[in-house]
Amino acid sequence: MINDIATAVNNAATVINDLVWSNGLIALCLLAGLYFSLRLRFVQVRLLGDMVRQVVKGDSSAEGVSSFQALAMSLAGRVGTGNIAGVATAIAFGGPGAVFWMWTVAFLGASTSFIECALGQVYKERDEQSGSYRGGPAYYIEKAMGQKWYAMLFAGVTVIAMGFLLPGVQANGITSAMDSAWGLDPKITALGIIIALAFIVVGGVKRIATFASLVVPFMAIAYIALTAVVLVVHWDTVPSSIALIFRSAFGFDATFGAVLGLAVQWGVRRGIYSNEAGQGTGPHAAAAAEVSHPAKQGLVQAMAVYIDTLFICSATAFMILSTDMYRTYDNGSTSGTVIYLGEPQVADVTIGPAFTQQALDTVHSGWGGPFVAIALLFFAFTTIVAYYYMAETNLFYVMRNSSVKARGIVVRILQLALLLTVAYGSLTEAEAAWTFGDIGVGLMAWLNIIAILILQKPAIKVLKDYETQRKQGIDPQFDPRPLGIRNAQFWEERADGRLAAAGTGSRPVPGAGSSEEPPTA
Repeated sequence: MINDIATAVNNAATVINDLVWSNGLIALCLLAGLYFSLRLRFVQVRLLGDMVRQVVKGDSSAEGVSSFQALAMSLAGRVGTGNIAGVATAIAFGGPGAVFWMWTVAFLGASTSFIECALGQVYKERDEQSGSYRGGPAYYIEKAMGQKWYAMLFAGVTVIAMGFLLPGVQANGITSAMDSAWGLDPKITALGIIIALAFIVVGGVKRIATFASLVVPFMAIAYIALTAVVLVVHWDTVPSSIALIFRSAFGFDATFGAVLGLAVQWGVRRGIYSNEAGQGTGPHAAAAAEVSHPAKQGLVQAMAVYIDTLFICSATAFMILSTDMYRTYDNGSTSGTVIYLGEPQVADVTIGPAFTQQALDTVHSGWGGPFVAIALLFFAFTTIVAYYYMAETNLFYVMRNSSVKARGIVVRILQLALLLTVAYGSLTEAEAAWTFGDIGVGLMAWLNIIAILILQKPAIKVLKDYETQRKQGIDPQFDPRPLGIRNAQFWEERADGRLAAAGTGSRPVPGAGSSEEPPTA
């Protein structure tokens, strides 16, 4: 009976997932990224130097975290199972060409990320009960679009996606890798994850930011460093792997030409799942940052997309392709025919982390399983932590007029639900976990991309204001009123505070700010 119910639920989820991730969403993600790139004159290339500089600048405060901590929080949400298992899945179902489309959606998505994260900063607010900054799509949808029902819809979908649908994918990746590497019982792994997770999430946004800023850089550097070792050992196959990616991406390869459409579909799907550009997750971390101008954090979050996909996802892809440790199916699922089988070792392994494990084993036998298990532990755990922060932020949005006691009770319920979801995801089948996760990502992307296409003008004004002040040689400071941006109360109060501190009651024109650092908001 229970198995029948589970099968029915999984079948229904598959149908919903196919509807959500139709060609319409694939086109929307790519075309929105191209459109924003053109409108912002390819800000992801023009201001690359500023993107790097802003990563290391900025101070935290009692209310907000630093730009780097916000980047780390954002990367914690972006860098997870998708960077290892997700890339392997894209290659298995879309062929090597899927990697090119992951790159494409990342490059174009960097401009999308700037738009959504700049909006997150513009319309953020200080939570009266916790004192922390809060923001995200729900906030800018209500304040800039004036459609509270749409904002509530996004917030509700995000709570469900981040609190219930997506954590299971990350937890499943951890337990699967631990089981593969050391034969560790998934129940024991799940218990350890739950205990550690409970300690972090109960500590609030500052503890989450501190934890992410310590763990994320370490795990990313270690992973890329070991990837470099693999590529050095297999240096002779790297050029042919790059050529194969491009041939397959456009249907010029005899073997993978049959899956050209799937290459685009799986590349975009796994690219969005991994880098989250347009999904609406980045603005939550961006809003928590303490900066003097919203464009600064928009640039930082655009950089996060590059780090996630162009570095970490590419590292996984090159390891798998250069060692020939993969197999590809012809219809986008394991029920299809295998059209390519690389080395015999991968003939029967489960699609996902095992591809990367086998690739690492070519350098030193026995390294693959333990290293990938440890990498996934860090990657996926920090992602679950970031998911909780985003679920909590949207829950606070829905309940911001409620009493402290009511909010406290509901937050505890959310924390308990998250822990139960992690436990379930740890022990369920990987395919089912990925299906639910894809639904969550897709629903958020539909709602958020439509919103930022409508609300793009304030973000474009923000970038122009930032560049104007930069050309004048001053540190950009933000006042929304001269730009005609309304309902950005936090920034209006901040600008008035700066004027009062400077001893003047006049309001500066755009680009006429002071070069001095602002007082803590």
